[in-house]
Amino acid sequence: MSAEVLRTVVVVDDDPDFTAIVSPVLRRAGYGVELFASGEACLEGLSRVLPDMILLDLTLPGIDGLQTLERIRATHPLVPVVMLTATSSVETVVSAMQLGAYDYLSKPIDRTKLETTIKNAVEHNQLVLRNAQLEREAESDGYGDLKGRSAAMRQLFRQMDRLASSDITVLIHGESGTGKELVARALHQRSGRRRKPMIAINCAAIPETLQESELFGHERGAFTGATDRRIGKFEQANGGTLFLDEVAELSAPLQAKVLRAIQSKTFQRVGGSADVRSDFRLLAASHQRLAELVKAGRFREDLYFRIAVFELDVPPLRDRRDDIPLLARRFANELTSREGRRLEFSGPAMALLTSFHWPGNVRELENAVHRALVAAESGVVGPDELPPAIRQAAGRSGATQDSIDAASAGAATQSSGRPSWPLASLNLEAVERAAILEAIRQAGGNVTQAMRTLGVARTTLYRKLKHYGIEPDS
Repeated sequence: MSAEVLRTVVVVDDDPDFTAIVSPVLRRAGYGVELFASGEACLEGLSRVLPDMILLDLTLPGIDGLQTLERIRATHPLVPVVMLTATSSVETVVSAMQLGAYDYLSKPIDRTKLETTIKNAVEHNQLVLRNAQLEREAESDGYGDLKGRSAAMRQLFRQMDRLASSDITVLIHGESGTGKELVARALHQRSGRRRKPMIAINCAAIPETLQESELFGHERGAFTGATDRRIGKFEQANGGTLFLDEVAELSAPLQAKVLRAIQSKTFQRVGGSADVRSDFRLLAASHQRLAELVKAGRFREDLYFRIAVFELDVPPLRDRRDDIPLLARRFANELTSREGRRLEFSGPAMALLTSFHWPGNVRELENAVHRALVAAESGVVGPDELPPAIRQAAGRSGATQDSIDAASAGAATQSSGRPSWPLASLNLEAVERAAILEAIRQAGGNVTQAMRTLGVARTTLYRKLKHYGIEPDS
């Protein structure tokens, strides 16, 4: 096991003598250990813990081990579960294996067998996650509807691969328009809850006076105009995923009620007195840094710790410029397929798109492509078909007509066998970097083919790749 990565083992057993023996053994073997004394505590705790495997006792207070296993398999389908049993009943073992247990161990536990079984289960989990990652990478250029090939996005996708198979609560950071909801939907669609709904609510779009009713629902007659019972978002998400977008906009009084609902998975409708239970996975997002809001006294610290169990950062478009040509072409293809015509970008137009700072991120890029589609009567988008803000930004950065002509000349070389290069910006180094990226893209990630297309030696190309921080696919 790598010393750099601490694998986590969850132990579910109500016998303190057993856990007192097992915990030190696991820690000395290099594992992090999380202890739960009941199935209910384990299921609640899995919203805060990202396990590599679970040791689950068959005999537990409340819901028993088999019932707990069944619920774990529904929400954490990839995490291996090893059953602990004081009986060697064949029927019990068969039932556990049919429910998806990875293996079983009989009490009293042999230390060597315990360590070997856990090691095998953890390695199995890593192999399953790696296979899932490879399958996803083979399917597309992204993760669900979230697209990208840049190093920043590949790092995000690797984190999502691990989180998707868990029920852990995730806080998604990112500027407006970066695709935070797409991240949430991708996590839901690859989770054990995918057959149940994902319920999303934008907290910033709901007036403060209506937030509680929207989240928790209300009873008939709870307030003026409440003519019928309303089922809130927390209740609608039962069995599935609840996504609270712009969670920082929750009012201070409501933050306390949301905290209680997350902790206990129970709440009361407005005007009601009965507790309503809902089993949901929580995902939240904000374009603001909640840790800073906590310091400023504008967000509850205890609620922050509850929803920021694992934090994901979605990079802004300006930090993933390599993805702009991919995204622009994708948006163009989606739009033009509805009209039965083709839309292409000239070299100068792609140069302007790739060099723009995109304060509105991916959403703004999609709008720019849509505008270009309407303006480009010939089917080829030039600089004049792009929004004025993009052209004006290029002018402020010192773009000259010579630069535009150079970009056009680069596009014209396509007929001579060289690629039509989307320029990263209007300077020499950026042109060279964009040329390398486009050659690699057209070669399907094959560096040897890209080398031949560019007409450079292998050592030269690899030196350039290192200089520009480019990681080829193969």
